[in-house]
Amino acid sequence: MKKFIVIITFSASVVAAIFAANYFMLGKPMAETLKSDSRNSGIRMTARYGKYLLPSVLVIDVKEVADKNSAADVFRVLLQYAEKIQKMEFEKVNLNSKGKIKFYLKGDYFRELGEEYDFQNPVYTMRTFPENVYTLDGQNAFPTWTGGVIGVLGKQMEDFNEFHRQWYINDLLNNSNE
Repeated sequence: MKKFIVIITFSASVVAAIFAANYFMLGKPMAETLKSDSRNSGIRMTARYGKYLLPSVLVIDVKEVADKNSAADVFRVLLQYAEKIQKMEFEKVNLNSKGKIKFYLKGDYFRELGEEYDFQNPVYTMRTFPENVYTLDGQNAFPTWTGGVIGVLGKQMEDFNEFHRQWYINDLLNNSNE
């Protein structure tokens, strides 16, 4: 009986340590990011390690977005969070919606977003972001556009909006219809 209690206590301690590490390293900075800007009100996102144990994978999960919030608001949270944890290194950043992985970013690109947040033109970042998004099979989710400026800008913004639809908007709409 004593051995059983030791095993249960040890197991509970390990689980508590895993959740604490996820919270203090990734979850708390996300909560601070959401609270730090009044425009983030209405957005609920979480962050954790891949499978709670893989420090090479960051999982960012959109849980809720209020009707008053736009795709640009959600994107701003992503960029603000990238800035907050820019010193951390990841191989991959999974972009989830309500617990389900939809896309991923390479860790180096996510870090670059954080490093450039203070000085990079946000419209440029919005336009070029989709070409850095990958599908689960490792393919580029959106093309890199070339050609005339007006045409390229239009296509890039279409891709930005489509990315957000596929990432979390469709899930939110489906849940509101149920």
